[in-house]
Amino acid sequence: MPDDPKRLIVVGDRVLIAPEEGEERTNVGLYLPASAIEGRQVQGGRIVATGPGTPMPEPASMDEEPWKIHGAEVKYLPTQAEAGDYALFFRKAAVEITFEEKTYLVVPQAAILVLVRGKHG
Repeated sequence: MPDDPKRLIVVGDRVLIAPEEGEERTNVGLYLPASAIEGRQVQGGRIVATGPGTPMPEPASMDEEPWKIHGAEVKYLPTQAEAGDYALFFRKAAVEITFEEKTYLVVPQAAILVLVRGKHG
């Protein structure tokens, strides 16, 4: 399958964000105070993709038959963030990457302060 296009797969509880350049007011109407902009403490952007969430351990110790062989099915606690949401997040937690000449930020869900979701978001 050499003709398959490359794609980014986000892992764990991380989200992939297309960053918005800092201004006083974001494109979704959030007002950012000057102190947040000057020190670049927070930044906003549109969520492009999310990981599956936080892997949850299998409660094998609670099984009535601990000798039983369990499948490799992993269960995840999903992220609150969804593709299309606007996220305001701590800039220091973000890692900048470039993929196919586009710049993205990879941010752990814990660094997201708020999400804006809806038809006007």
